[in-house]
Amino acid sequence: MEEKTYKLVKRTGGFSIALGIISIVAGVTVGVLSIITGAKLLKGKSRILF
Repeated sequence: MEEKTYKLVKRTGGFSIALGIISIVAGVTVGVLSIITGAKLLKGKSRILF
């Protein structure tokens, strides 16, 4: 019984670490894309005519 618990904890811990890494990568990617999009909008604002 204890061996099953240790294996479960090991798998759950590994999954949590992997999920955390994926979350960090996704967050950085979204942040970089937001910065690039914002820079493009600011650069092109002089071409907008009303």
